Amino acid sequence: MASSSSEEPRPVRGFLLKKLCNDEGLFALGVSVARVVQLVDDDDQGTQSLAYYVLSDVALTQKILRLANTPKYRTAGGAAVTTISRAISLLGFDNVKTTALAMLLVDTLANSKHAHSVRQELEAALCASLMGRELARLSAWQGAEEASIGALFKNIGPLLIASREHERFREIAALMSEGKHSQAQASQMILGSTYDTLSAAILNEWKIPDVIVRSLSALPPGPLKAPLNRQEWMRQVVSLSMDGARHLLRKHREHDKAELSNLQQRYGSALNLDEGQLPALLANVRKEMDALLDSMQLGAPGEGEEEGGPGLPNVLLLATMTGEEGGKEGAYPSGKPFQARELLLAGVQEVTQMRAAGRSKLNDVIQAVLETLYRSMGFRFATVCLKDVRAGQYRARIAFGEQHVQRQAGFVFALDGSDLFHLAMQNDADLMIADASVAKIRDLLPAWHLRLLPDARSFIVLPLVVQGAQLGLFYADRAEAAPEGVPPDESSLIRALKAQVLAALSAP
Repeated sequence: MASSSSEEPRPVRGFLLKKLCNDEGLFALGVSVARVVQLVDDDDQGTQSLAYYVLSDVALTQKILRLANTPKYRTAGGAAVTTISRAISLLGFDNVKTTALAMLLVDTLANSKHAHSVRQELEAALCASLMGRELARLSAWQGAEEASIGALFKNIGPLLIASREHERFREIAALMSEGKHSQAQASQMILGSTYDTLSAAILNEWKIPDVIVRSLSALPPGPLKAPLNRQEWMRQVVSLSMDGARHLLRKHREHDKAELSNLQQRYGSALNLDEGQLPALLANVRKEMDALLDSMQLGAPGEGEEEGGPGLPNVLLLATMTGEEGGKEGAYPSGKPFQARELLLAGVQEVTQMRAAGRSKLNDVIQAVLETLYRSMGFRFATVCLKDVRAGQYRARIAFGEQHVQRQAGFVFALDGSDLFHLAMQNDADLMIADASVAKIRDLLPAWHLRLLPDARSFIVLPLVVQGAQLGLFYADRAEAAPEGVPPDESSLIRALKAQVLAALSAP
């Protein structure tokens, strides 16, 4: 006899949880999810941390930039968004964070043999996260945006079962289709655990904050009372988000009015949603979902799409897309993209627009320029180094690329010297070193650089000098020589980028 959905579920079967958590792909997913969830929007530092994470994944970078360039978010001036820091500014920190989490799920589970079922659960998760975000906007609770993360992971249990234990997933779906068992009852019968309990156990294994894990727990049946605290509000929002997502994504819509009425009766009073607000909210989420799928090139499923059919469904093709700019096919052996000029030009336009708007802080301009150099020229590490008068040193302040934390910490040198970096600043000379292994160049490299970056084969140095004052420099390198060099048109665009920073540094 199946336990009712209101009873305390038995513990998740140990072997099932162990099997899921010992899966190498899912283990890596958990590590990445935990890392992103822990990112906090803390002024400049939060944006930098999120930008570092997104930029470390070329495919994710393409997806976020594509979303930022959709009509809804693109600026009135029409200039393309080319940097992740600008995308975060337009989309919002929490929006980019949740989108990154959703894409982690897509990328990890894309190669499932049961793509149709996985697709349904992925779409439900993404739609629920959008609804959680809309509900969070209506709330006065602090940290309300965590509800969208809870909504995204509400069905992580069904999603992983669909991907890794598909026969059990089908058995649960078959029981539910008979109309005699709820999802909780069916999953309890087949798995020895409700889906909600399994989802919570998985997130606990991934070390996700308890406030998010507890938001997944089931609610009592019937109309809900107004929440007494933030945790109870999150549970209600997460539950409504998933119920609303299932409602929106259901193919057969003949019972729309009855379902909508049931949602209103269950959640309306508790979450202070009147009869007009809930339909409007659902309609807005539907538009957001359509726009998001379109921007990510995730077309609607084809008619008659079946399990095991040829190729991946559209929603899963995202994981294999590298976009217009992606991959080594579009780059020199050094890593420099063939379309460096176009990328630099777009970056110049974006930074110019940022400064013209008059709302960007100096740090925003510097970060946008650094990111443009890093992406447009295909560098593996890029940093900006500024004078620290008190310490009597030049010190790296922001960095992107491989091992950026360690390399930024070690990128420190004295105010005086006669090496390549000091000579560049003393002469205000922009340098592009095509091959650092040449003896005359290597002789000018300081010992700290040889220790910190022994494999740097090509690099760029852009001094920041204002009215004779040596304020610092931009530095970026590759592990390969760059015999293709920097043609005059690219050099002009790089100087234009640097000019925007010099102007910002000179501003009162």
